[in-house]
Amino acid sequence: MLPLRELGRSGIDIPPVILGGNVFGWTADTATSFRVLDAALERGLNAIDTADAYSRWLPGHAGGESEAILGVWMKERQNRDKLIIATKVGLDMGAGKEGLSRQRIFQAVDESLIRLQTDYIDLYQAHRDKPATPLEETLGAFTDLIKAGKVRAIGASNYTAPRMAEADSISKANGLARFESLQPLYNLMERTEYEGPLQDFCVARNVGVINYYALAAGFLTGKYRSVQNSSGPRGGTVRKYCNEKGWAVLAALDKHAARLGGTPAQLAIAWVLTRPGIAAPIASVTKVEQLDDLVRAAMLKLDAAALTDLEAASA
Repeated sequence: MLPLRELGRSGIDIPPVILGGNVFGWTADTATSFRVLDAALERGLNAIDTADAYSRWLPGHAGGESEAILGVWMKERQNRDKLIIATKVGLDMGAGKEGLSRQRIFQAVDESLIRLQTDYIDLYQAHRDKPATPLEETLGAFTDLIKAGKVRAIGASNYTAPRMAEADSISKANGLARFESLQPLYNLMERTEYEGPLQDFCVARNVGVINYYALAAGFLTGKYRSVQNSSGPRGGTVRKYCNEKGWAVLAALDKHAARLGGTPAQLAIAWVLTRPGIAAPIASVTKVEQLDDLVRAAMLKLDAAALTDLEAASA
């Protein structure tokens, strides 16, 4: 049985790794997505993160493809009560549908609920900060969704420490729901966005951190060992890691994976789980066998030697 972690003060318990839904309808077709989802639930990975904008970046896609796949799967399996579903609002969906205004949030949540074929969302997140919209308006809309029973808890994605602190103060002063989670970019190759003021805020205020790109778009699996083999849908992202630091991190992962009986991916996720404030990293997979890395990573304990070497290589 996988251990559980509480998401902020929301009362929502999640496994130590969240399954990323960005690949559903993108690099994983419907049949593949169903196989991955079935196998994930069998392994105790019952928390899934998606967004209304996934996968609008593909030609011919309008957004909502990932949510729609999840919705069909949940309806066919009749398993909604076994799952923690997190989705997001705020990115451009075309035809002026974007942002975090009250009107847009109310419109978007109903659209997401229809695609997900459910009547509630466990964690509804602001996908990206929109400074032009007052935080009072955004938080007020989210609060009303919680009161209406459409949302259980709210979170933020890609917010800075000052904006998280401002939102927290507004919630407290006005009796509004607060952001119970934060979704930043964070992994062994990308540490600066989270570590520092943002980490300090989340730890001090008990905000659960569910970082995305925990495996650095697959680079930390060890799959990409040169610029030449960094191809595929995520090749552009991976190529920026193909440098001296990247090779040093992979070398440290290789060294301690062999010693501890794990894989580079398992160690990379296990490292994230040792960091202050982290509730659960988000990791995407397109093959059932890759799920075992996520489960084993949650149970893997890194010793001082591994932590020291990974710290030095990734600093």
